[in-house]
Amino acid sequence: MKAERDPKTGKWLIQYRYSDWQGNRKKSTKRGFNTKREAEEWLRNFLVTQQADFNMLFEDFLKIYYADMEIRLREHTMRTKKYIIDLKILPYFGKLKMNEIKAPDIRKWQNELMGQGYAQTYLKTINNQVAALFNYAVKYYDLLSNPCRKAGSMGKSNADEMNFWTQDEFSKFIDSVMNKHQSYIAFMILYWTGMRLGELLALTVGDVNFEKRAISITKSYQRISGRDIITEPKTPKSKRVITIPQFLLIDLQDYIDSMYRVRNEDRLFPITKYYLEHEMKRGIQESGVKRIRIHDLRHSHSSMLIEMGFSPLEIANRLGHEKIETTLNTYSHLYPNKQEKLADRLDTEYQEGLK
Repeated sequence: MKAERDPKTGKWLIQYRYSDWQGNRKKSTKRGFNTKREAEEWLRNFLVTQQADFNMLFEDFLKIYYADMEIRLREHTMRTKKYIIDLKILPYFGKLKMNEIKAPDIRKWQNELMGQGYAQTYLKTINNQVAALFNYAVKYYDLLSNPCRKAGSMGKSNADEMNFWTQDEFSKFIDSVMNKHQSYIAFMILYWTGMRLGELLALTVGDVNFEKRAISITKSYQRISGRDIITEPKTPKSKRVITIPQFLLIDLQDYIDSMYRVRNEDRLFPITKYYLEHEMKRGIQESGVKRIRIHDLRHSHSSMLIEMGFSPLEIANRLGHEKIETTLNTYSHLYPNKQEKLADRLDTEYQEGLK
């Protein structure tokens, strides 16, 4: 199994034999390498993944898992799975060996995510993905046990009762933080756009299009293992353009003009989640409004749109939900009143028709 020159192309190729995951012996050839070393390094990595040696790294086993799942799952389902694993799981476990990941490692990872303010249902979804991956390793590759079983789960399958502010409550709150320009603008954007906190913290000056009155969401800010990381947004649909009202555009222009020697690639809000949580606590205490989380500003925006009569599809697109079912399930308790108004309107139309 030595690399050799390909007489047809002049590049390097390597022929090899291997056993697949079912134990079948196979022979194959890989071509197109620029150097002999590149060909031999590729073969070493390939054989490790094919043998599924559980001294292998988590990131290497993940390649095997993806290759199998891509054949069995729908494209949309697979894309969502990859987004969650690549963003929330791989950065933490990628360089650890599969057989060395234990329950305490899982719980430490869970605690980090639980401290980032994600919704309970989203935490449950993330945990289900890592548990499924280890179940796969146990079932098909003889990993002795799934560390997630001993660690326990996190999050909840069903959302708790939702908290949100009315526009009147938000007005009282925002007045109380107006003395800090950065805090004021950050909370205005969160409330009037419904974007996620990570999306806000990743915004750069160049993401604001003043001519089109829009903000482009193309990335997210994450705090992983003590490091600040700019990642892809939560799901593919999270990449979107949010049109904003004129009053918010004026506030944003004023804020950007106040920044010193600002460049397009500079972050609009070089602050932390902790800072905004502290500012929210201060504003709540001074204004006297009920206590909610930063993420609940997203719910506040959604409830306002529902009350204004926008459709679930329009709201899903604005929030960046992957599926419209997410919008309906999350805000189903806010729709019954709309259904009653709809029925009353139909009744009025019917009565008018009888005249």
